[in-house]
Parts: sequence; C-alpha cells; structure tokens
Amino acid sequence: MALINVSNRLPVTLGKQIKKSSGGLVSALEGVTKSYDNFLWLGWSGGSVFSEEKQNQLRNKLKEEYSCVPVFLSRQEVRDYYEGFSNSSLWPVLHYMHNLMEYREEWWEAYKKVNEIFAQVVLENSSTGDTVWVHDYHLMLLPSLIKRHNPEIKVGFFLHTSFPSYEIFRCHPRRNELLAGVVESDLIGFHTFGYLRHFRSSAMRLLSMDTEENQLYYKGHLCQLGVYPIGVDAERFIKTLPSRETIKKRRELAEAYRGKRLVLNVERLDYTKGLLHKLQSIEEFLASSRDRDSFIFLFIAVPSREEVKEYKILLEQVERQVGRINGLYSTLGNTPIHFLHNSVKFEELCALYSLAEVALVTPLMDGMNLVAKEYVVCQEKGKGVLILSEFAGAAMELFNAVVVNPYDTASVVKALERAFSMSEEEKIKRMEKMRSRVLKFDSVYWANSFLKDLRKISLAKEEIPQNRVALESLMKDLSGIKDFALFLDYDGTLVDFTPQPEDSLPSGELLTLLKEIRRLKGLYPYIISGRKREDLEKWLKETGIPLLSEHGNSLFNPETGIWEALNFSMDLSWKEYVREILALYEGSTPGSFIEEKQYSLVWHYRKSDPEFGNWKARTLISELLEVAANLPVQVHHGKKIVEVSSIHISKGRAVEQIVNREGYDKVVCLGDDQTDETMFFQGDKRFLSVKVGKEDTRAMYRFTSPGMVLEFLRKLVEKGRK
Repeated sequence: MALINVSNRLPVTLGKQIKKSSGGLVSALEGVTKSYDNFLWLGWSGGSVFSEEKQNQLRNKLKEEYSCVPVFLSRQEVRDYYEGFSNSSLWPVLHYMHNLMEYREEWWEAYKKVNEIFAQVVLENSSTGDTVWVHDYHLMLLPSLIKRHNPEIKVGFFLHTSFPSYEIFRCHPRRNELLAGVVESDLIGFHTFGYLRHFRSSAMRLLSMDTEENQLYYKGHLCQLGVYPIGVDAERFIKTLPSRETIKKRRELAEAYRGKRLVLNVERLDYTKGLLHKLQSIEEFLASSRDRDSFIFLFIAVPSREEVKEYKILLEQVERQVGRINGLYSTLGNTPIHFLHNSVKFEELCALYSLAEVALVTPLMDGMNLVAKEYVVCQEKGKGVLILSEFAGAAMELFNAVVVNPYDTASVVKALERAFSMSEEEKIKRMEKMRSRVLKFDSVYWANSFLKDLRKISLAKEEIPQNRVALESLMKDLSGIKDFALFLDYDGTLVDFTPQPEDSLPSGELLTLLKEIRRLKGLYPYIISGRKREDLEKWLKETGIPLLSEHGNSLFNPETGIWEALNFSMDLSWKEYVREILALYEGSTPGSFIEEKQYSLVWHYRKSDPEFGNWKARTLISELLEVAANLPVQVHHGKKIVEVSSIHISKGRAVEQIVNREGYDKVVCLGDDQTDETMFFQGDKRFLSVKVGKEDTRAMYRFTSPGMVLEFLRKLVEKGRK
C-alpha cells in the first residue's frame, strides 16, 4: 500500500544541483510515511524541461533519490493555470476578496488541462488500494479525475486556505465544477470548523447535495469532512534556536536594536495579509506615542507571485506608504519602519522571533497563519506578546494572544499600547499556554490525524453488499430463474432528482433500455412511482411497461391504454384540511409549492434554501403528525418533499396485490426512499430488494446511484439476449 502526496510544487529546488526543501509539510510527511510500504511526492518540477531525454533523466533521478515524481508543464500552462486561474481568480475568492477576482476562459481551460496532467501522472504511479493525498486549491479537480478512472484509490484532500461563505463563493463562474471536483474525495480537511461549514453550505446549495454536519453525499459517493488545524515543524525551531549561528545572529540583532522596542512583521507580500491596514495602525500609534523614537517596526515581506498584477500594485502602495510614514516620524536617532522586501535565512528568522518584543500578525483573512505559531515556538522565555487577527485560522487556537480586528485601526493601536504596558508575569502566563499547545500539536500530529481518519474511512465496510458486489450477487440470484417481476421506482431510482420535478425526464438511453427490458421473455417489469398518472403516461407510455401511479393506487395497462384503480372507496375528506396547513408553509417558505394528486398532497421544497427548507419540513411533519392520528392519512418525508396520502395506499400493498394475482416466482424491487421500503418484504424468499441511495434500509442490496440501476438493466438485457 503506497501513499502518494500531491501538491502544486515538489519539495525540491531544481538547479545545477537538486536541493531538498524544508518546511512543515515536508517534516510532517517524513514522520508518517513509516505506516506505508511506499511513499511518493508528486508535483510540478518548478521549471520548463522541454527535452524528453532530460525529462526522463530527471524523472529517474528524482524518484530514486528523493521519492519524487515530477509533473512537467510548459511556461504558458504555468502562467494560465498558476498565475492566472489559481492566483488571480480562485485565491481572491477563497479569501473573501471577490472584488479582486479576474476570470478568463483560457485560464479555466489551462486549469482543467493541468489537473488532467496531474491525474495522468498519479494514475501511472498508483494502483488499487493506494492512498492519494491532494493538497490545496491548485488541484480542486484532481480528486474526481482520479476517482473517475479508479474508484478504489483512496483520496484525501486538504485545503490550506480559508473557504468563504456561500454568498462569496457563488460569485465564481466555475463554482459548481470546482466543488464537484473536490467532493469525490473520501475525506476533505479544513483548518477550522468555520471553513468546513461554509464549504458544506456551498455544496448543499450549489450542487443540491444531501449533507450532514460532517458528511456529503454526491452521486452515490460519501465524502467525509474534518477539521485539522495545521501545525509547524516545532522540532526544527527547537533544534535551531541554540545553534551557534542563531545565537551569533541574535547577539548582532540585539546590538543593532539596543534600546529599541522591536515589533516584528513576517509575511508574504500578499493583499490578504493586510499590510496597508497594518501601516495605517502603526502610523496612528506613532502619532499618539510620546516616545516614538524607541519603537522599530521591522517588516519582512517575502516576495510572492511577482508576475500577478495585483501584487505589483501592492508593492508600490506599501513602499509609498512606508516612505511617507518614515518621512513623518523619522528622527536623527531612529527610523520607525524597516521594510525588507526579501526573505531571510532560517537562523536569522529564529533569532528575530526570539528577540522581538511583539509580533504583529494581522491578516485580513488567512487559512491558518503559521508565522503566529512560529513566533510562539521561539519564545522560550515567554516574554513576547502576540497580537493576532481574529480572521486568521490560528486565532481559534491561540486565544491567549491579544486578538484584534485588523479593520479596526483603533483596536490595533490599543493592542500595541497594551502589549508595551503588559506586565512580565502576564506575558509569560499567556505565552506558556500558547507554546504548550503549539509544541504538542505540531505538523506531524496534523498529518497523522488526517491520514488516520482517512484510513478509517477507507477501511469501513457496509454490512450489505453494494454497487459492483451487489450487482454480481443479484445477477447470480437471478440465474436459472425462468420468470420474475421487476418493480422500479422512478425519481431517485431510474433518474436523478432535478431542481424542478417536471424536469426529471427519462433519458434516451433509459427509454431504450426499458423498451428492451419489456421485450425480454420471462421478465415482467413495472414502474411504480409517487408521480401522477399524467406524468408517467406522458413520459413512459412508449416503453410498453405497466405503470403504477401515486404509490400504487392506479395501474396503467399499456395494451388497453386504461388506468385501473387498485384501491376503492377511500375517504378523501381530509384533503381540504391538510391543504390549508400546507398552504401556510408554502407562503412562509420561499421556493416551496404544493402539488395535488388524486389521493395525496405533496409539499415540495427542493427550490428553497436547503437548511431553511429542512427546518420547515421538520416543523411541518411535527404539526401533521399531531393531526394524522385523527385522519385516515400517513405522512411521509421524502427527498425534498413532505407527502400526505391516504392510509389505504402504499407501494408494498400494490406490489403484494399484483404479485399474488399474477403468481410470479421471483420479484425484484428497487427504490430509494421510505415509501419504497414497504416493497422490501423481509422473510419472503420470493423477494429480492435493492436500496438506491445512502439511507438506512432493510433491503438486501444497495446501489448508491441511479447509474448503477442503469448498469443493472444493461446486464438484464445482455442476459436476455443469450
């Protein structure tokens, strides 16, 4: 069993020599690979290698010496996929800045193409039973591409950024495709529950998915959701702090900043980091400070995505703002803001973390922000103060920091004043609590947690056979049977649900299959549905299959063209009273409507807001159950419907009546909701039952989607032709 880690970039730098990168993700995976027979890291090589010979040489060297598999991309693909779609289109939306989003169709085409290239390389290097862990927003289509070709590969996806609310994410032109690409993972991980909740809400509303708090159901696939706050490579910092080079650098810095109170800012140069807002707060702090000569604000702005237009503009704005503030508040003895648009050596960074009196970490939105955790790890004496934005994922864990709203300039100024006036005892108390957590829940713990949960999901098996196994067993049960009846539900069984009930038309393939099924000797098919007579006759009359409407109340004989009532003399006086109740819910639930059938009333809410609709449905059912005790009705909560029907009608009664009348040797029933459970006669050896969907059932077998039902029908046709 292999673990294949997939990220946009490989953990190596290619040059005259190949240099292995360091970082939290690298060390985290080094700590968990012992649980797997084989480990590979797959990603973009980081440059354009055009010669096939050089590609092969590099491929062999990376795999043998570094357990890496390179993905080769052209310069144009990198520009459109990475700089274009990933960072100019998707990144701003994920960080609530949809006003900065750009979209070009050629970027989207490149994004799709690159994800397909990644999928091809993954499939070439994996086999059934392997685990693939996909990282981040660059590869949101990859899980579905892998599963499409090999459903038996276990796929996990972790989003390292934030995920916005549905109202923000829906602005992206390719929102549906992106979500559909990710939800075929077996497990999706997020830094915080807030991001998970937003993702689930978007999936529910945009893809009309059935969801629970930590689960999604999409086209028969179950996807688990989880919260896994990423940690830092704490061990690396702990080992580096007492090193000779770090101690030397700390002494040099302490001498350079003697008599000064150092405030450290370390971040990528990115508009999500709130640099301009931070500079505004610093300016107001300096303006109000009586001792402004004693403060130094050190900005280390690591270059980032310099080819993206917005980042070039941001650099110009920051440099202009820094120059203006320094022009106002510099003296012969001090320049308040030191701005470095460069990265620094790791030992120097550790020295700065340990030396800085305050770390000012105030992004406008950040998935986690590891700078905050790195600062905490390096505060061995615990005398520093962390000022942290409430919009960083880290704020959910580091609540002993001084938490601020970066949009509120006055609150940041007050936080700085508080940090500089805080007692040493309070500083140590706050830092000890944060440091203890960061050291315990490091990057290795994070990776172990995710992969452990992924293994659990992959190893879980359902008690009843499903999909391919169920299909094989069912066909084996039917071998040697000369004649049998086949009862097929319609919505959710033969066709997927649609936002509008009238749009659930049978496909051309389905109609062809049903016609062929009808002509097979010894097979007697029926379609039994909650639909009205008119719908079934209009859509399915041409198949020549007998139709049962309203859960088996009426039977359409295709030879005579006449509907026969299976139940007689029913009391329908209850309909007027129930209609009034449903009308109240129709009026108070936008998107809902009432459908009236001959023997039932249905309240549809599939066009309503999913969460609001579910809440109103539960309330309606509670109210209806109170009155149902005095009425000859039954209340049924189906797929986005609440149905009230005569107590004398059920699919089970209709099937039993027909089977007893015709005397079939074997009966196969397929259905997806509670009304179909009445057809799944337990203890009767004549009946074989198949549940279509995820819900609990008493059926013998399970198909997780209508697609498997069509596969079953194809098998029956093949069997009948032999």
